[in-house]
Amino acid sequence: MKEGQRKRGAGMRVYRVVMLLVLFCLASAAGWAEDRYKLKEGARGKLCLNCHVTFQDKMKAPFVHTPLRRGECSGCHNPHTSSRGKLLDKNADAICFGCHPSVIGKKSVSIHKVVAEGKCVQCHDPHSSQQKYNLLASGSSLCFNCHKSMGETVSQVKHRHYPVEKDCLTCHTPHASAGNKSLLKDAVPGLCAKCHKTDRPVFVKQHMNYPVGKSACTSCHAPHGSNQPGILHDTVHKPVANRMCNQCHEEASSPNALKTKKAGLDLCKACHTPMIKDVFDKKLLHWPVSGKKACQSCHTPHASGNKGLLRQSQSALCGSCHAETVGQTTKAKTPHSPVKEGACTACHSPHASDNSMLFVQPDIPGLCGSCHDWKKHSTHPIGEKYRDPRDKNLSVDCLSCHHGHGSEHKRLLLLGTVTEVCVQCHDKYRR
Repeated sequence: MKEGQRKRGAGMRVYRVVMLLVLFCLASAAGWAEDRYKLKEGARGKLCLNCHVTFQDKMKAPFVHTPLRRGECSGCHNPHTSSRGKLLDKNADAICFGCHPSVIGKKSVSIHKVVAEGKCVQCHDPHSSQQKYNLLASGSSLCFNCHKSMGETVSQVKHRHYPVEKDCLTCHTPHASAGNKSLLKDAVPGLCAKCHKTDRPVFVKQHMNYPVGKSACTSCHAPHGSNQPGILHDTVHKPVANRMCNQCHEEASSPNALKTKKAGLDLCKACHTPMIKDVFDKKLLHWPVSGKKACQSCHTPHASGNKGLLRQSQSALCGSCHAETVGQTTKAKTPHSPVKEGACTACHSPHASDNSMLFVQPDIPGLCGSCHDWKKHSTHPIGEKYRDPRDKNLSVDCLSCHHGHGSEHKRLLLLGTVTEVCVQCHDKYRR
């Protein structure tokens, strides 16, 4: 008993010492700005407000930033001169993080972009606000100032997720998340289960008696909103839409209910036999099709926010493997329109093809001609019977002069000027 009392007594002494140190630091910081500029005693806030009279109204707001409330304007501003706007004493991020160092944890998995960039004032008013935490607006409306496409989507869908309408911070942290991607407060499905109790009979019935309580909810549901009932993703796999989970999975009563009846391509063959047969009849096969995951390398088995049940947008999905090609194209001064728009399948077949590079047409002039009427702007002979003098194994086609994905030059040229391109083959005109 005495040992426990001694430990508690020691703990209280440590606590008191820490609190005294904190109070000392705060008092030092409060007097530092005054001493730094040798201001008259008590002149800090009053002196500034003699000129900045509009701040009298700001100080009447329900939430006033602590330095302003204490009259410590010189805690953030230099009263004489500065190389920064608003006479800021330091860069804005350095000022904010000087008092709020714990906003970003040392081991954060995801960090809000504006926080990482030190743009605190995109969400907070540095002086005062009608909103708690000096926020510029309340609830989701603040988030939608930057996340405009999300705001537009949520406003247009038939079925909205209630937390999104109320406040994004129901699910997300505003600054950084210590253990989760996308600034989530908790991992899915734990986050979802805080509101959607998985042991309730209605939940079990809605999920066809399958034990999905520990599954990834977002594999079927759109976390923000959807045009589908139950906020399923807009594109729903037919068996899911028809509530026929047992078409792919074991029966709900099975001890391995979530296990699929077959693996990989064999599972998809049951419904997509004609398409799969056509794919394997081609000369060239896109390697993910024959990989261990097969169709699921690119497609989700349940529902998706993208057409064709794609796991991501085309550009992001293709870029997950072809990162260098997609990366270079997005940085190019002149990107090819289909690539810029993320329409890789405008030129390439996603599954298989009889043509090189999985092209959707057998020859380059025919492929390019599906969008570009090149006969109207070019008299240069192209086609199989015209050989490239630089490499007799190649015919002269559009790609002899133009880049197929993107270029640093106008008109997707391989080099800076038409002349430079021409003299690569026509040496006698080289100067």
